[in-house]
Amino acid sequence: MKKELFILLLLLLILPQTSEAQCAMCRAVVESEADGKIAEGINNGIVYLMAIPYVLVAGLFYFIYRRMRN
Repeated sequence: MKKELFILLLLLLILPQTSEAQCAMCRAVVESEADGKIAEGINNGIVYLMAIPYVLVAGLFYFIYRRMRN
């Protein structure tokens, strides 16, 4: 169980390109740029901001599960 979870987490951290996302306003501003580096930075920022709450909640549930199991 731990091994599969570790591999999944590792894959998600290594391959953030698969989960790129943009809000409509950010997309409009970024599409007007000729350089793609700003768009990539905004995509990475959105992904990290989205992922942190999920990681925190998953960690909380894991510790609750361990506490209830013991």
